[in-house]
Amino acid sequence: MTTLRSFQTEIEEIHSRELARQRGGHVDQSIQQNPAETTPGAADGVDVPELLDEDESILNLLSSRNDEPARNAIASLMTRHKGEYIFRIGVRPPHSALFTGEPLDEDTRNWAGVPRTDEEVTSLRIEVAKALEEVGGKTSVLFQDGGTHPRATLLLRLPPPSVSLTPEVRCAVVGNVDSGKSTTLGVLTRDDGRGRARVSLFRHKHEIETGRTSSVGMEILGFGPNGAPILPGTAPSGDARREKLGWDEISAQAAKIVSFSDLAGHERYLKTTLYGLTSGAPSCVILMVGANAGLIGMSKEHLAIALALSVPVVVCITKIDMTPPNVLAETTKQVVKILKSPGCRKTPVFVNSTEAAIELSETFAKQRLCPIFRISNVTGEGLDFVRTFLNLLPSSEADHETFAVDQPLEFSITEVWSVPYVGTVVNGILNSGRVKTGDAVLFGPDSNGLYASTVVRSMQRKRADVFTAEAGQCVALALKRVKRAAVRKGMVIVHKVDAPPRATRQFEGQVLILYHNTTLQRNYQAMLHCGAVRQTVRIISMDHPQGVLRTGDRATVQFEFISHPEFIKVGMKLLFREGKTKGLGVITRLL
Repeated sequence: MTTLRSFQTEIEEIHSRELARQRGGHVDQSIQQNPAETTPGAADGVDVPELLDEDESILNLLSSRNDEPARNAIASLMTRHKGEYIFRIGVRPPHSALFTGEPLDEDTRNWAGVPRTDEEVTSLRIEVAKALEEVGGKTSVLFQDGGTHPRATLLLRLPPPSVSLTPEVRCAVVGNVDSGKSTTLGVLTRDDGRGRARVSLFRHKHEIETGRTSSVGMEILGFGPNGAPILPGTAPSGDARREKLGWDEISAQAAKIVSFSDLAGHERYLKTTLYGLTSGAPSCVILMVGANAGLIGMSKEHLAIALALSVPVVVCITKIDMTPPNVLAETTKQVVKILKSPGCRKTPVFVNSTEAAIELSETFAKQRLCPIFRISNVTGEGLDFVRTFLNLLPSSEADHETFAVDQPLEFSITEVWSVPYVGTVVNGILNSGRVKTGDAVLFGPDSNGLYASTVVRSMQRKRADVFTAEAGQCVALALKRVKRAAVRKGMVIVHKVDAPPRATRQFEGQVLILYHNTTLQRNYQAMLHCGAVRQTVRIISMDHPQGVLRTGDRATVQFEFISHPEFIKVGMKLLFREGKTKGLGVITRLL
């Protein structure tokens, strides 16, 4: 029987191979290695010497008063790292000790970096800040310790020239009903622990009345060049839904934006949650677990979906202020047991220090680590660690393997609105290429598989007007002379060309049945999620010898869209479900 882990490795290989072929490049052999084989301590030597050498060479220049070369080296460093860099002074503790929560030993043999005195660390920190300020950047002290191993970690940041170039991190927030998803986001983005903050996240009247999220709510948290969170504040009237700063003003001040998708926790809205996970291309999934209830109900379902889609997972245990110590210990034990189980195979790491949050933000996705934060939205305990972690996550558009700027335009539509005096507006993610206002584009496919032409009238990013957008960014486009009914979710926008992309009705894929209580046969229908595409498909044939599929079976299956053709590509991951039935796969051929 094929295991989920080996099948996921195969999917990643097919995905990266097809991506390289479509882009006319060569597949990177490192991508084909199974990331699951990386051990938790493996990164203690990976990339660290090279980065530390770079830091030390700048520190040596500053120590010897070579200000001009040091300033040039810092400017070059900031340019290479897209205006954001974590700079370390002094020694660096081994991850194996830091992540297990053990006391850091006195012996420095396992520590990386050059030992320095407390006075040296402080003076060098001031010199680095001065040199960066001359280049136009800002420095913030993330962590400084003057104990037996004096060390400091600084965040160096250059303010982006415009909103269109502000780095963005996309996070999807999932969890069971009443686990505290909307409340945590409200407190993180509004700093209000009195229960009003989450009201501004709701989109519909019935959500405010019931307190239950039923749609994909969006919220942003901006971080300034100095690393401090930018909070909107509340208007003098005291109404939680009226705020001093709008998204556009937060975006204008921010040097980094964290975009949250607040997904539904109720079983009834699983379809909406699944669409938010597949279409939003999140960099990580934040799983909320109520300390008083434990990992129950839809939490396990959401965790399984995140693992199936190979999205890194972060766990937040909420409500620790109202939970008895024995219940909290039981919940913690349960979460650790599930994360270590053969189905997850993740290494849980409890974040109890700022230093652990800093190191985890860079390494957790590559090493199959799962950070666990214990937080209270009433007292604010643990929220500073969460903010530090989010502030340092790599931006979503920096993933050049997934989002290629040098390729033709491909924009996936995930939301459609009709705005008075503007017309039809579509929201989505640029999978590749660039787009600017005034561009002639095609959108489709429609029910006949055809594409219609239009022009990009205007463009917004986080409700702020922009004139250009690049691959990996989430933007809203206003389309000229297009009716709302002519556009639907799952369509794509491409540049106007003589030969538009082909619309597909039938395709073939390698699939693994994760769960089905009986058997799958020909003509079986299920809901398919593939990127922004969400439509019912029918199985028209399979290569299984018995002609039926059960839980754990793997086969090459041919599917057909029921309603209309869609734009899909070979190598795209797919997830199909119907009731409790779930299947995972990858598209291998278009028919």
